Amino acid sequence: MIAETRTLLNPVQIGDMTIDPPLSLAPMAGQTNHAFRRLCREIGGVGLVCTELLSSVPLQFKGGLKTSLQYFDWRPEERPFAVQLFGSDPSVMAEASRIVVDHGAAIVDINMGCWVPKVVKKGGGAALLRDVCSATAVVEACVKAVDVPVTVKVRAGFDDGVITAVPFAKAAQDVGAQMIAVHARFASQGFTGSADWDVIRQVKEAVTTLPVFGNGDVTCADDARRMLEQTGCDGVMIGRAALGNPWIFKQIHHELTTGTPFPAPTVQERAQTCLYQARLTLETTRMASVKAIRELRGQLCKYTAGMPDATTIRDGIVRAESLEDIERALAPVLSAE
Repeated sequence: MIAETRTLLNPVQIGDMTIDPPLSLAPMAGQTNHAFRRLCREIGGVGLVCTELLSSVPLQFKGGLKTSLQYFDWRPEERPFAVQLFGSDPSVMAEASRIVVDHGAAIVDINMGCWVPKVVKKGGGAALLRDVCSATAVVEACVKAVDVPVTVKVRAGFDDGVITAVPFAKAAQDVGAQMIAVHARFASQGFTGSADWDVIRQVKEAVTTLPVFGNGDVTCADDARRMLEQTGCDGVMIGRAALGNPWIFKQIHHELTTGTPFPAPTVQERAQTCLYQARLTLETTRMASVKAIRELRGQLCKYTAGMPDATTIRDGIVRAESLEDIERALAPVLSAE
């Protein structure tokens, strides 16, 4: 059994980078900053991390670039890592790719999965999947613009029932993309309903040289195992299930390589990690501390599941304006024997 499960997590090559294990932290706006990426790395089990998505348009202008620089929080020691961009104009996306690579990006990842209205109404994110030719033009422009690997994250398609991920994956492969991640929901679903993993299988069968990562509804090692077995995908990308649970990658890697359960963190370990993430965020952020804390509060609340008097602790966290406020909120758990 152990030998059989090990074959599910084979290293994946993206350019000159080896992704081992093939477990990836998905890009999430307001979530996957340097501190959280580093935390997942320190706990272990994650082979690839990705930044928050960045709009390509502001990067073209001096003022917009200055504002965007606060999100340029990647560091060489994070390799392998990807910087995610969104936009719909090939020339603008190409220039944005050059800018982030000049600032050290190891991989440029193109967002074709975001479904939120403010992105879609500008033709970016999942809206690109309305037209495979236009989407492919964006990929080709980025590939030609930089000398690092270009990857893409897509949805199954934009319109319900219209699977454009498959023809797009073929086209992206032809113009030089080096990996594709498939969130197996349509844009109109958002995060509702169930992910249709069969779309991931179809994409994997459609391409010959492109590594495929599956994404959607993976919350534990059993889910990851089933996705890998059912779809034949090369790796698993995890987003929301990692929030408040950065141990998920270590759990999946451990259970799929040893066949034995990975012990769940204790309540005290959850509280300690929650506080550590807050401290690490303030140590590494380029934002004002109050802004960083406010952005972090929603994610920290997810650590409180299963804690005694969790409602009171969450109330303290959602009102926090400083590290001291977070420490006070967690104090009953941290001080418990």
